[in-house]
Amino acid sequence: QVQLVESGGGSVQAGGSLRLSCEVSGNTYRRYFFGWFRQTPGKEREGLAAIYDREIKYYGDSVKDRCTISQDNANYTVYLQLNDLKPEDTGVYYCAAGYGGPWYLARRYDFWGQGTQVTVSA
Repeated sequence: QVQLVESGGGSVQAGGSLRLSCEVSGNTYRRYFFGWFRQTPGKEREGLAAIYDREIKYYGDSVKDRCTISQDNANYTVYLQLNDLKPEDTGVYYCAAGYGGPWYLARRYDFWGQGTQVTVSA
């Protein structure tokens, strides 16, 4: 198993940026898909980005031009850089780990963090 703890959320004005962090611990020897998902009320959890084997990256259409996912080689921390934030980006952002794809399906992930709130005001 792995344990995931997100941080870096907060309140930001439209057009601003945030960098979210996901601290990873546990059985980090396994080659997980690490994904970032966003939960908004009344909607399905949306896959934003994922990274596999520290190199292979995937992005959802809603953020692909405003988002960068990366992973620290030493401590496995996963980052999500969010730029040009919009009010519709408001939600709870979760980091997740899973054994297989497709990367964008929340149900394919086995381990989840507690989430970090991002609020974007106009």
